[in-house]
Amino acid sequence: MEIIQENDERRGFFKAMEDGKEAGLMTYNWAGSTKFIIDHTEVNPVFKGKGVGLQLVMKAVEYARANNLKIMPLCPFAKSVFDKNAELADVLF
Repeated sequence: MEIIQENDERRGFFKAMEDGKEAGLMTYNWAGSTKFIIDHTEVNPVFKGKGVGLQLVMKAVEYARANNLKIMPLCPFAKSVFDKNAELADVLF
């Protein structure tokens, strides 16, 4: 599965693609220059149960760590991932 990121100064997204199909999408908004807010995660019903949402959140964590950023997970799914994984606390805002 390939995860593509698009980003501008106000918002961005991570998109999961598999075999030319969109498997999932996670959107975020910037809250200043050092943190972003994950506001929505959705998974194509065809890909339900395959860990697509988790892969999207983990890609955001990887991006935050590489760029010394913090994440505020307002999306219920993203928040649940952070709540269940203490090892993600270093990027949690």
